[in-house]
Amino acid sequence: MSGTSTVDRTMDWPLLLFGALVTLLGAVLAGGGAWLAALGGSWYYVLAGIGLLVAGVLLARARISGAWWFAAVFVATLIWTTWESGLDYWRWIPRLGLMVVVAFVLALLLPRLAGGPSRLVSRSLAALMGVVFIAAFALAFVPHGVTAASAVATRSPVPANAVPTTDADPSQLPQAADAPADGDWAAYGRSNASLRYSPLQQINRSNVATLKRTWTYRTGDLPGRRWGAETTPLKIGDTVYLCSARNQLIALDARTGKQRWRYDPNVPDKNIPYTAACRGLAYYELPAVAPAATSTVTASTAAGDARQQGSAGIAPQAGNHVAANVAPAQDCKTRIIEGTLDARLIAVDAVTGVPCAGFGNNGQVDITVGMGKVSPAMVSITSAPTIVRGVLVTGHQVLDGQRRWAPSGVIQGFDVVTGELRWAWDMMRPDRNGRPPAGETYTRGTPNMWTTASSDEQLGLVYLPMGNSAADYWSSLRRPLENEYATSLVAIDVTTGKPAWHFQTTHMDVWDYDLGSQASLVDFPTAAGRIPALVLPTKQGDMYVLDRRTGKPLVGVEERAVPQGGVEPAQRAPTQPYSLYHTLQKPTLTERDMWGISPIDQLACRIQFRKASYEGMYTPPTTGRHSIEYTGYNGGSDWGGISIDPRRGVIIANYNDMANYNELVPRVQADKMGWLPRDEMRGDKAGAEGAGDPQEGTPYAINVNAGWRMPTGLLCKQPPYGGIRAIDLASGKTLWDRPLGTARANGPFGIPSHLPIVIGTPNNGGSVVTAGGLVFIAAATDNLIRAIDINTGETVWQDVLPAGGQATPMVYAAGGRQYLVIMAGGHHFMETPEGDYVIAYALPQ
Repeated sequence: MSGTSTVDRTMDWPLLLFGALVTLLGAVLAGGGAWLAALGGSWYYVLAGIGLLVAGVLLARARISGAWWFAAVFVATLIWTTWESGLDYWRWIPRLGLMVVVAFVLALLLPRLAGGPSRLVSRSLAALMGVVFIAAFALAFVPHGVTAASAVATRSPVPANAVPTTDADPSQLPQAADAPADGDWAAYGRSNASLRYSPLQQINRSNVATLKRTWTYRTGDLPGRRWGAETTPLKIGDTVYLCSARNQLIALDARTGKQRWRYDPNVPDKNIPYTAACRGLAYYELPAVAPAATSTVTASTAAGDARQQGSAGIAPQAGNHVAANVAPAQDCKTRIIEGTLDARLIAVDAVTGVPCAGFGNNGQVDITVGMGKVSPAMVSITSAPTIVRGVLVTGHQVLDGQRRWAPSGVIQGFDVVTGELRWAWDMMRPDRNGRPPAGETYTRGTPNMWTTASSDEQLGLVYLPMGNSAADYWSSLRRPLENEYATSLVAIDVTTGKPAWHFQTTHMDVWDYDLGSQASLVDFPTAAGRIPALVLPTKQGDMYVLDRRTGKPLVGVEERAVPQGGVEPAQRAPTQPYSLYHTLQKPTLTERDMWGISPIDQLACRIQFRKASYEGMYTPPTTGRHSIEYTGYNGGSDWGGISIDPRRGVIIANYNDMANYNELVPRVQADKMGWLPRDEMRGDKAGAEGAGDPQEGTPYAINVNAGWRMPTGLLCKQPPYGGIRAIDLASGKTLWDRPLGTARANGPFGIPSHLPIVIGTPNNGGSVVTAGGLVFIAAATDNLIRAIDINTGETVWQDVLPAGGQATPMVYAAGGRQYLVIMAGGHHFMETPEGDYVIAYALPQ
């Protein structure tokens, strides 16, 4: 560089300040870099820090050599970034972004240096850095981490479980939840097969861009800190049914959204856990047994009338029919059933909302009978019950991480008409089939089922995605039968209440890898023909294809060696199952995968990575240092599950791609910090899930950094943090894959960026697929609901929701019109805005 400068440098404050900042940056990188290098990490930071230290001192003294020192560091950083990052865009941001900004400022200050260049050269260099920065910023708006779509051909139908056509006991004929009308959504997953597929096609790829809000209903139920309305409504006939955040039952006109009735079960706030929500409801029609010449129809059977199929994918609107011979009205001939957050089953008349007097005690059943002591908020029903052959099957959530001897995870089956207990499956007492005798309780601490089951009416089986034993991260006190059934899909014969088969996805689980997703029922194509099967997704990202009659894998499962050690080395299983069909798992993390908005927070994440115990998937928990759990306990697939288009033979799976940063805390230390079970804590001391869970009754508490964040609020693992993928059902091959969610509602220090950068956010909630070739999904933290072309993965429509959309949408038809409905209630764990909105979309009339 050459040229002259007439600037008086006796006290050049801009240079002095700039040089001091570069020196400070160098000191931080050199100090932190030395720490990282001592841990076995990259030497770049310590070397770059020393270079910047020298450059900063020289620049503060107005020496041109300082610019040359910085230039050397800049070029070295460029070479190092290229070597370590390749063409991965997100890796370039923390490594080079700040350096470009510093280079831009330095270019403007060059004429102030002794022997610095002319202003023309200075401005040219600054312009070059500005162009680089703008180009890099513009590239952020191009989606990265995309697997391009291959052709999604229309295949021959892959039907879900067939409706029985043989002569059967009328009391066991299929319900709406087993064979919904085209225009209905009769169960949480639309049907008990849980495909989340609608045969409607009025809204399709050619017209979805014109989709508009047609009605909005507000529940008025805003619980504050406990928010998290994750409801997927039902639609039967001309009525939409939903539950609010506090379990208030609401019926709406399907065409207008106007309220028809409302029932409040009065769930006390003290009984609402911070980690629970009402996700869905069940619907049941009392079977009508009448002579062939007699028609039994009342106003309340309008829902059943609507099950007659219409044309063009739209079900005809139900009306009030008058029959020649009308049977006497039956109590709650059609009924809505929900499980509450204070552990009750509630049954109300679907037409009036009045409790069914003949069900339990005036319309309600307490599921905690036989459980012994149950503290408020410890036991909650968070998911819709499942009805099979007249048996109402329910599990429940037992609040995670509180006590080893928490209330039992017993599964119970009740008569759907009377509410009487038919059976109870207490896995530790296979000799029993009902409630325990006086003075005893269901076995405490056993695995529970907090999520939603699926079922096969023909086989009489209900498929339970089971959780883990109480105290997820300590296993030495578990008993053999717990170890057998925990984190397994268990098929229960509803006629006996006994397991027919089970399939375990994690052995000796100490990672909270409980099964959160429903199994989806399909007839799976094989060389020997179609076999009744189910597809089971897991939090690890694996998908298993099992014969749903026997539980035997239809596609290979391989036991692979996994890391050993931790605080219970004798308890660790030497191998874990891996599906050979499909996995959403990403490669094992490395130091290079650590991220940040600048090299400083990326360096801090690298240090944390090197300090932690991590040997890949299934690294055991440790004490005295953190352990990394990847994938984390909130994904791959969680309670949103998957959706399947049976005609195209395509699975749609949205997933999370985040790591946890866990630490077992010795009991003495946890007690000193005041970590008590939540039911013993008061007010704001009861924090977020995983943040200081006491695991009372074990030697260790657990601290789970679920998002593994830095003080900036950004995650330590590089983006994307969530995605959505299309998978060929027959082969398990990926058809397309892309990040799900933009940065518009996220940013450093929790400040929304308002930028439509497709970064791939964490997501909770599932998708819906339709015969119109569309995937509808919200789920992400950007408060958007989207329509995605199932063939290409391209977003073809979206709308901004007034609150977080952490719920699975649903699709139905009424009055010749197709609707899309989403509950926008927000979610405390996902940190999206609270709301009470039920929003319906339709094409313009």
